[in-house]
Amino acid sequence: MTRDEPLYKSLIRDTTAYFAYLLLVVVLGPFQFGYHLAELNAPQDVITCKKKPSQQSALPASLPQCISMNTVQFSVVTSIFTLGGLLGALAAGPSCNRYGRLLTMRLTTVSFVIGSAVETLAPSIALLAVGRLIAGLGCGAAIVVVPIYIAEVAPPKEKGLFGAFTQISINIGILATQLLGYFLSRGNLWRIILAVSGGIGVLQLAGLFLVPESPRWLAEHRSPQDARRILRKIRGHNADVDAEVKAWNIDADADDISEEESLLRAPPGAHPAPNPKAASASINLWEAVKHPAYQPAIIAVVGVMFAQQLTGMNSIVMYSVSLLSTLLPTTASLLIVAVSALNLIVTVVCAPLSDKIGRKASILLSIAGMGICAVLLALGLLFGIKILAAVATLAFVASFAAGLGPVPFILANELVGPEAVGATQSTGLAANWIATFLVSQFFPIVDKALGGQGKVYFIFAAFALLFGAFIAWWVPETKGKTGVEEVWGRKEARERIE
Repeated sequence: MTRDEPLYKSLIRDTTAYFAYLLLVVVLGPFQFGYHLAELNAPQDVITCKKKPSQQSALPASLPQCISMNTVQFSVVTSIFTLGGLLGALAAGPSCNRYGRLLTMRLTTVSFVIGSAVETLAPSIALLAVGRLIAGLGCGAAIVVVPIYIAEVAPPKEKGLFGAFTQISINIGILATQLLGYFLSRGNLWRIILAVSGGIGVLQLAGLFLVPESPRWLAEHRSPQDARRILRKIRGHNADVDAEVKAWNIDADADDISEEESLLRAPPGAHPAPNPKAASASINLWEAVKHPAYQPAIIAVVGVMFAQQLTGMNSIVMYSVSLLSTLLPTTASLLIVAVSALNLIVTVVCAPLSDKIGRKASILLSIAGMGICAVLLALGLLFGIKILAAVATLAFVASFAAGLGPVPFILANELVGPEAVGATQSTGLAANWIATFLVSQFFPIVDKALGGQGKVYFIFAAFALLFGAFIAWWVPETKGKTGVEEVWGRKEARERIE
């Protein structure tokens, strides 16, 4: 993409139908994350028996129409999803490095199906929590492996744009569950909301059988020749892939084997046999944390991931209906659907932003907007100013979607070399899940302790100021940089771990 070339022209040139299919299938993983994250928000009062049960039922009569829970119990059921996510994120890095991106994504879909089935049929708090935990395992792993896979198959000049599809799909998942919640939050129909995720998991598992392994991972761990063949198929058979192949720093001379032999040997979705000559060693999470070459990147990724959650976005996603229902008793649910739609629209519109002004600038603008809006939201709730609370909620979400939502998922791939991407992404996402747990578990408790009325958003505003200062000081800009050494300003060649 040249400086003056319109974005749509570069996308038409660089995006093949096959790449679009791969993108559509793999982003169903982050979709599940957004879906499960928000699935209990709209039907909370129905599930917990706060609303009078009705006779509407879509599932066997043996299942209770609601499961009686107090605030603490509901917080546990909500937040245990993040515990599963943390475990999934920690396991996904080593798994996708050792066994490949494709196998790890397939395993996540199994978790989605099993977790959703347990949730849907749960007759008690314990089983509902178990289902959320299992679904969380898959979501945690998906949020690690899918951004890595997208970064390794996306056209190099549009990595920022396509990297934003992780957050876009999360937002679609949130919007989908909020819409279903708006129409199905009555009787036993809330169980349909939980069941839909399992059906989508089955579809994704089927679709993944036509998805190939990441060419970059194949080149590093299996067969450089097959990696080159798959990359050419993704880019288009007439595309020049020499520059991308050269960036792998591995001999991937396609002349060693014929195209026909390669196609017969490694169909889509199958791994070629290990090739010790082509493989380069990856490092695990503990090695990355200890190695001084990777510590600055890990600190940067962990800090940005904490910022993404501790500035308060998931308080809106998880608890907004109950938070706003006192001030807006008749329109809270509808407002949250509008918030979810706005989140998606702004994320899509701003997807090219990080490629234009830079990753760091996008995040800083986003955090500044969220901090200001958090203060306005707190004031609106505190003084009962309905219009201010509504507008501040919408602006808060729009600010998040413009930068802090999509950009953090891109950074791990641009701050370290390929041998440490899995470990760095796992570390960052583990931090993200810990922060998500803190918000989901303690937001209603802290809000109640402060007397309600939105005072907790002053705390989120303080976090925005703190993390904005950290990112401005520590996190480097990666846009337009050709390698890790240039990103960190190091002249010496990156040390490879043998």
